[in-house]
Amino acid sequence: MLYFMSDYTEGAHPGVLQRLTELNMVSLPGYGEDEYCEAAKEKIKKFCGRDDLQIQFLTGGTQTNLLVISTMLRRYEAVIAAETGHINVHEAGAIEYSGHKVLTVPSRNGKVVAEDVAELAERFYDDGTHEHMSFPGMVYISHPTEVGTLYTREELRKLSEVCRKYDMPLYMDGARLGYGLMSPESDLSIKDICELCDVFYIGGTKVGALCGEAVVFTHGNMPRGFTTMTKQQGAMLAKGRLLGMQFDALFTDGLYLEIGRRGIETAMKLKKAFIEKGYELYIDSPTNQQFIILSPEQYERLSKIAAFSIWEKIDSSRIAVRFVTSWATSDEALDELISQL
Repeated sequence: MLYFMSDYTEGAHPGVLQRLTELNMVSLPGYGEDEYCEAAKEKIKKFCGRDDLQIQFLTGGTQTNLLVISTMLRRYEAVIAAETGHINVHEAGAIEYSGHKVLTVPSRNGKVVAEDVAELAERFYDDGTHEHMSFPGMVYISHPTEVGTLYTREELRKLSEVCRKYDMPLYMDGARLGYGLMSPESDLSIKDICELCDVFYIGGTKVGALCGEAVVFTHGNMPRGFTTMTKQQGAMLAKGRLLGMQFDALFTDGLYLEIGRRGIETAMKLKKAFIEKGYELYIDSPTNQQFIILSPEQYERLSKIAAFSIWEKIDSSRIAVRFVTSWATSDEALDELISQL
């Protein structure tokens, strides 16, 4: 079976695994208070071009979204997200479970746009009964989006302006950030993200780590007691070294960007093959997630040789599916899949 189901179906990148193996028997303090966690934070700061960032390591994306959103919102506030946003669709109501509502705006090619956020905020504050409603308190986006699309610098700048006008932090889910940064169609740099977002995370789980995400607060705005609340909500690892060592490896000698580049290269090769063989794109994604429309017959045949996911059943004759590449996608597997199209 050829695996194109997701970008976390394998373990860790060999460079990350080697680092963990080399340091396996070193005795270190717990809870992320070791030298390798500190070294990783310094390398991330250098990567971002800022030495004033506040960084915390967590183990997974849903946990990270839950912690960041629930600790930054006041108890009466809600978070704004696209209808297709991960926190609204694929996190089992984790945000609502924390007591905060998710307010949705239309998904514009997978993205949240400034105009929709401004309209929601204006409508809320113009309503004389708004004190009886959930206040819009934060905007959540992901880059790349759920459908592999990317924010431009101008789109993010406009969104940031609206957020600051209404005193709402702008939070970027960067689960696949490495692939977004390495897409040739992206004009958004990590320095832009640090400037325009109030908090974001650098995804490790989907970009070469065994597990782990690095949360970055960009304006000295880490919530008071964030470490304590991390512990309180069961999100603190006693062996915090596990996360620090992995990010130390990922941000040594450009490995993180190399992993992103590899995922993009293989995705673009696959996309080109689908187009050349007459398949229709469900959405034109410039990143490592590729969305293709298949007939039921094509789906039946390809699913016998490759693992990929159904995204949406459009109608009785068309199925939108997703193929995902990563650092682990081999040329041999890619060529074999292409030969079967």
